[in-house]
Formats: sequence, structure tokens, C-alpha cells
Amino acid sequence: MKLIGMLDSPFVRRVAVSLQLLGLKFEHQPLSVFSTFEAFAQINPVVKAPTLICDDGTALMDSTLILQYAAALVPARKLLADEPKILQRQLQLLGLALAACEKSVQLVYERQLRPQDKQYDAWTQRVTGQLLAAYEELESQITLASPLTSDRVDLADLTIAIAWHFSQQMLAEVVIASDFPKLTSLSAMAERLPEFQRAPFGSGACQFAQ
Repeated sequence: MKLIGMLDSPFVRRVAVSLQLLGLKFEHQPLSVFSTFEAFAQINPVVKAPTLICDDGTALMDSTLILQYAAALVPARKLLADEPKILQRQLQLLGLALAACEKSVQLVYERQLRPQDKQYDAWTQRVTGQLLAAYEELESQITLASPLTSDRVDLADLTIAIAWHFSQQMLAEVVIASDFPKLTSLSAMAERLPEFQRAPFGSGACQFAQ
């Protein structure tokens, strides 16, 4: 399989980390939807990251759909629970984390890609409010009863950690770390896991041992 997209995207990175936790081997091609648009289009004309090219050549898009397929390949290692009450809790946190990812990316695009005289302040304020609301809910909801380990981390935990790390890298002056001590701690624990370290935030490729 081939994972296409940059690790500075929280959506690409959550797939890269999850595939490793599931024990699935893949090749990573860090193509940008901006600077390498044409090369990306040769692989997937929609130019949407992440894209997963399956072993038979099928292209899958959207991190959640990709991970649903990946989970079906490795039923013995589950990133989401089967028990309805636990799953409900995981999905609640996962929805908040994905909202934080989405709003962070929207805010980065608005601030970095749109000319300043074309930026819409009301929209920026609304997205910022949604972003902070998602993190405030996560901060109040998560518990840190035990350290994260590779065999225990679930999809909600890793998505929260990746969303937070992205926001701190790109929007640290908007999302103030000292206001969210539990999220800061969760992210720090996650970033120490080997699966996170092999898929570091940035423009490089996943760093697998040769």
C-alpha cells in the first residue's frame, strides 16, 4: 500500500500512525496538494490528502474511510472498541478531535493562503471559536489515568494528540497551551511513542528502518 500526503496534515499523520499501530506495511510518498499538485494529480486526479493506494491499485480518500478499510484488514488489533458504551465514549472524543483538526486547518488556510485584505474577520472569529470550543470540551472530557502505550492507545487518543500537536505547531498563539494542561500532557506522551516518532510532523517521509 502507498500513503500519499504530507505529515504536516493532521489527517495524513493520523493515518500514518494508525497503519503502524495496526501492523500494516506501507510506502509513504510525501506529496503536497500545493507544491506538487501535478504529481499528486497523476496518482489521484482529485488531489485529496490523505490518499491510500491499496495493493490492487484502488485509491481511497478521507482519513476516516481509509482507517475503516485498514481496520478490516487487521481485525485482531482494534483501535475502536466493540462494546457499545466504550465505543460511544471513543466516538464522542473522536468527533471533537476531528472537529479540532478541521477548524485548525481552516484557520491556517484562511490566515496563510488568503491575502490579508481578502480575509473575512467574522469567519475567522467563528472558526476560532469553534476550534477553542472543541479543545475546551476535550480538556474537560479526557482522563489521564495511565501512560499511553502502543498496545493500548486507541483512535480517539491518537487523533486528539495529533490534532493538538498540529494546532501547537501552526496556531500556538491562538490555542494557548497553558490553558489546556491535560491535552498538552496527552500529546507529549503520544509523541514519545515509536509510531509517532516514525511519522514526525513536517514535510518529510515516514522514517522506517531499512
